[in-house]
Amino acid sequence: MISLTILLGLSLCLNIYLFYKRGLQRNELQKIHEELQQIIENKKSEKLLLFTEEHHTKSLLIQINRLLDVTHVTETNNRKIERSMRRMLSNISHDLKTPLTVVLGYTEILLNDNNLTNEKKNELLHTVNAKTVEVLELINRFFELAKLEAGDREIEITKVNISEICRKIILDYYEVLTNKGFDVSINIPEDSYYAYGNNIEIERVLHNLIKNSIHHGQEGKTLGVKIMSDQQFVTIEVFDKGKGISELHKDHVFERLYTMDDSRSRVNQGSGLGLTITKRLVEEMGGQITFSSNPFQKTSFLVKLQKYPG
Repeated sequence: MISLTILLGLSLCLNIYLFYKRGLQRNELQKIHEELQQIIENKKSEKLLLFTEEHHTKSLLIQINRLLDVTHVTETNNRKIERSMRRMLSNISHDLKTPLTVVLGYTEILLNDNNLTNEKKNELLHTVNAKTVEVLELINRFFELAKLEAGDREIEITKVNISEICRKIILDYYEVLTNKGFDVSINIPEDSYYAYGNNIEIERVLHNLIKNSIHHGQEGKTLGVKIMSDQQFVTIEVFDKGKGISELHKDHVFERLYTMDDSRSRVNQGSGLGLTITKRLVEEMGGQITFSSNPFQKTSFLVKLQKYPG
């Protein structure tokens, strides 16, 4: 039998070891607490560094560092969103102020100038009407984008005939384009190509892209629509040969209300929302939109939608 002395010795050793382990754990936890507090107070993006052999402490450190990574990414994204919102509010204030100033000025003339001829009055009223419509369209686009980003709009996805939609839309613009002296290039195969999407939203996407090309590609006097298909996607290409998009602005083309002198995203009287809404609509339909630009040679927007089988 094991003697009482040996048992007492083993018990003493075990207690000493446990006391040491508890002391070590307390020191490690205190160290973790201090470092974490410093990271939080100084808003650093660092990780906790602590060398330990204790399994549970290691697991705790791993999970804390994962949480710190997620927090850092979230804070970075929030700062980007905050900057974007500030820029958006600044730009939309400017875009609203300009036409409203014109409306205010012309209505004051109409109210106070008794010497205006009927012809001049009609001219001023037409301008006031145009500027009022411009403001209304900007407000509508702004709320449309807000609904898209909030997920308040549900888009029904069905089988759609891409070829038929493209033919219809390009015909809507054909007379306008030829009157402006554009060369119109249409490459739509006779066979119908089908994809997953929504008729109304695809039409809106095409309207936005074609208006954008007319407005910003007018120096090139060329506008084209092409449909391509592979095993996975049906792709719609809208292109022009205008001034294109400089390298400086390429990363911001789809940003809401991004301000730049030669921005193509400031479509429709400079609202800056056309391409942003277009991108959101394409993504809501499970597709993707990309672009490439070689100034005065070819600027191309590609809309890829999932091909409908069969």
